[in-house]
Formats: sequence, structure tokens, C-alpha cells
Amino acid sequence: MEEVQQRKENWEKNTVPKSLEKLPEKGDFSMSSDIPVGRIYTPLDIADFDYSHALGFPGEFPFTRGVFPTMYRARFWTMRQYAGFGTAEQTNQRFRYLLEQGQKGLSVAFDLPTQLGLDCDHLSAQGEVGKAGVSVSSLKDMEIIFNEIPLGDVTTSMTINAPAMVLLAMYILVGAGRGVEQHRLGGTVQNDILKEYVARNLYIFPPKPSIRMVTDIFEYCSQCMPRWNTISISGYHMREAGADAVEEVAFTLANAIAYVQAAIDRGLDLDKFAGRLSFFFAAHNNFFEEIAKYRAARRLWARIMRDRFEAQNPASWRLRFHTQTSGVSLTAQQPYNNLTRVTLQALAAVLGGTQSLHTNSFDEAHALPSKQAAMLALRTQQIIAYESGVADTIDPVAGSYFVEYLTDQIEERASKYIQRIDAMGGAVAAIETGFMQREIADNAYRFQKEIETEKRTIVGVNKFTVDEKIRIKLLRINAAIERKLLRRISHLKQQRDKKSVSAVLRKLHNAAGYENVNLVPFMLQAVKEKVTLGEICNALREVFGEYKPPPIY
Repeated sequence: MEEVQQRKENWEKNTVPKSLEKLPEKGDFSMSSDIPVGRIYTPLDIADFDYSHALGFPGEFPFTRGVFPTMYRARFWTMRQYAGFGTAEQTNQRFRYLLEQGQKGLSVAFDLPTQLGLDCDHLSAQGEVGKAGVSVSSLKDMEIIFNEIPLGDVTTSMTINAPAMVLLAMYILVGAGRGVEQHRLGGTVQNDILKEYVARNLYIFPPKPSIRMVTDIFEYCSQCMPRWNTISISGYHMREAGADAVEEVAFTLANAIAYVQAAIDRGLDLDKFAGRLSFFFAAHNNFFEEIAKYRAARRLWARIMRDRFEAQNPASWRLRFHTQTSGVSLTAQQPYNNLTRVTLQALAAVLGGTQSLHTNSFDEAHALPSKQAAMLALRTQQIIAYESGVADTIDPVAGSYFVEYLTDQIEERASKYIQRIDAMGGAVAAIETGFMQREIADNAYRFQKEIETEKRTIVGVNKFTVDEKIRIKLLRINAAIERKLLRRISHLKQQRDKKSVSAVLRKLHNAAGYENVNLVPFMLQAVKEKVTLGEICNALREVFGEYKPPPIY
């Protein structure tokens, strides 16, 4: 180390100044999370590096190098394209097309009314039905979405939060109708309500009853659905709202701590539910920062679960995560540039050890992905997997002075954030006072100012711009689909047994009033009787009320 120190000092004193005289550096360098980037990294930057403590081996604590012993040498990550639009029939066609192209898992995007617990015939749903995802109001819609799709062989991820329990109940019943028992169903329901209050704002009920519903799913699935991931604790949406890499890790894990504690307080066995927790992170443009972020998050979560919660099963220490490339980084200007952005982001996710990956389509700054754009996004993953060679060895960036330094920095800074949140009383208290929201808003403002002042370059936006308009074929959602869905739900309500509907809604309403009653069986019964998503959520609104956000500034 002394020799390295001496040689570095000589280099900085003698070699570097001569170069700077001829070619000055461009300015200060830093990560999105304000971590300064040095000119060069050497063993001096990780002088206290302890291989066993910091890295270890894949599949072993602290899981820095990956959660499974052989990682992609045994099986590639799940290539899971996020899709859903219009009617159930249209989404089914897109899913079947993607599976034919080699996709291994489905990821369902629901429209805004569905995510807010509103049926397609609700007044507030007008104009939004099927626009940002597929419209699901009843079990019938769910049956059509998964028509001729082998549910016993394909895993399904559902991006749904406030009404997560309703959609899970629908999926269970679709499987039962196909002869696939619930213990064979594999997949994930996002079910992360806390990040809705922080960043996404698609909530229905206040935090306390919402977390109660989350723990109901934990409890039910730990008993009946061993292959199901009961939550996808999401940093993605907070990152898209403006959080930096450190905030993404810190706020995601702080929310995870809140869920784990709520389940323990409910009386659930930690080692029976913790192994089915999953996470969801973004992949942004700063290549090495993103790789280090995933490694730091794995290591930090392993230590939280082992040392803070005293989980005994190593499976409870593993942070398994899905990654989606950054939607907010996509530009409407020069949209084909987005193919390059997505490729770099996806490569960072793979080098960071993701278990599942969605690559955004290049046209998503304009509209939902076209069929061709979705295929190109999938091909990006397949080329990385089958042609690049980066998946042939595990954690090939390990030992890089820069990457290990960044990993340590992100873990250290995220840990300090978590300590601050703990001092406030935990994630729920931090959200209720607006702490996380303010931190994210401040960072988003700083980022935008850097773009406007050209301190940060966005190719094709504030630099290297062109006047010509590039025409691309966009996916259009026909307004006629809303009328079609209105006819479908009207027919459903006319044909069903109204007495049975009233009876199951009354049972659900009454059960919701008792905190220790698990609502999933009541939800299954209601969905089976053709009760709609909106009717179920309305029954719960009567008991739980609706959330009103606090003023942030």
C-alpha cells in the first residue's frame, strides 16, 4: 500500500499536470447520488477491503455476488416484458405473441381505473379505460387475458397495489378453472402500497388498513401458495419520481422493514414468509452506479434480515429482485436513441445480478409499445444473454476498485438514511410527515435544473439535437373499446345472482371490521360470485375510508 500511495502521489505530481496543460478535464464528476467520482481508483480506495465480509461467494451471505450459487450459468434471468392495453382480448394476443418470441414470464400492466379500484363503468374511469394498461373489472376479464396460456408453466407478475388482493383472487380462480391448483401457481403481485404514498399516488385506503391487507396476503400465500412472491417492494417508482440511487435503495429497504415488522407484529413466522419477499429496482443510465447499487442493496438487506430481524433461514436473507429499465430516461426526441439507453441499462442490471428483467421499448415516450418495439426490447435481452458472454461467469465486476468503492459508498449512505427513518418512527411515519416525498422532490428538481443549465447532457434533448421529425408507428387505443367493455360489465351485472352478490359483499364488509381476520378467503368468495373489482373496493372503502395525502410544502 505504501508503494501504491507513493506511486500515485508521483503520478499526480508529475504525470497528470503535464496532461492537464494540454487537455484540461471537463469539470467536476459525480454520480446521480452526488457521490464524487475520482480520477482513478486504486487499492487505496478499498484499503480495509475484507473479501469474506464484503463479498463472500454467490448464494452465501452476504450475497453481494448473487443470491444463487451458479447464477446465470444454470439459468438466465426471467425475460419478462411488461404489457397490457385495451381489452382483455388485445392483451391476451400480445402475451401469446411475446411467449412465441421466447419470453419466459408475463408481466401485466393494468389501466388507471383498475389500479384505483374502479370498474370500467365508473364515471371517473371515462376516457382512461384501457389506455395505460388492460382494463379488468371482473373475473371474466381475467379469464380472457390468460386464455390458452399455460399458467402452470409460466410465471405472472401483476403490477397492482391497492386492489392487489382482488386481482390475486381472480388469478387464483382462473388457475382453478384451468385445473392448476393454487400451490402450483408461480408469480408476483406487486402489493407495495407504501411507495404509492411516496411516489406514485395510486392508493385507495389509508396506510394502516392497507398494510393489514398486505400482511393478509403474506399469511395466506405462506400457507397456500408456496411458489408465489407475496410482494414486490418497489424502488422503481420512487426512482422514476426523482430519487437518486442511494435514496432508491434506502427508501425501498425502509419500506421493506415496515412490512416485515407489520407481519411479525401480526404473529407470522418470519422464516415462513420472508423467503417470498421480492424487490423491484430501476436501471438508469449511470452504468457503474447501477451495478454497485444492486450489489449494495443485496448486502445491506442480508445484514438487516440476519442481524436486525434475526432470521434463521438463509433464504430469508436473500434479496431477489426484478429490474425494469428506466422509463423516465426515454426521450420523445430522436426515439431510436432509446434503444442504446435501454441496452446499457439492461446490461447494468445483468452485471448487477437481477433475477428478472423488463426492457422498455424505444417508443414509450410517445405511447404504449408497438408490437415491433416490444419485440426489439425482448431481443435486446436475448442478445445480452446469448451473444455477449457477460453471463458466463458470476459477478465479473467484483474486485474492481471503482465498483467495490461505489458499492461500499451506496451501502453506507443508504444505511444512514435508514437510521434517520428509524429515528422518525419508521417508514410509515416518514411518509406521513412527507419526509421521503420531500427528499425525492428536491432531488428531482436538482436533476431537472442540471438538464436546463446543460450541466447534465441528455443526447438529443439539450445537446446533439436535430430539427427533422422522425416518424414512428405508434400503438393507438381505439375509443370503441370502452363501449365494448361497458356492454360486457352491464351484461355481467344483469346475469348474475343479485342476492348472492349482496350476501358476499356483506360478509366482506363485516370481516374487514375485524383486524385479525384474513380477507383473502372472503375475496375469493366474492370474485367467484361475479362481484366486480369496483364493488369489492367500495365495500372496503365503507370500512377503511380513503387516504388523503398531507401537504408536502
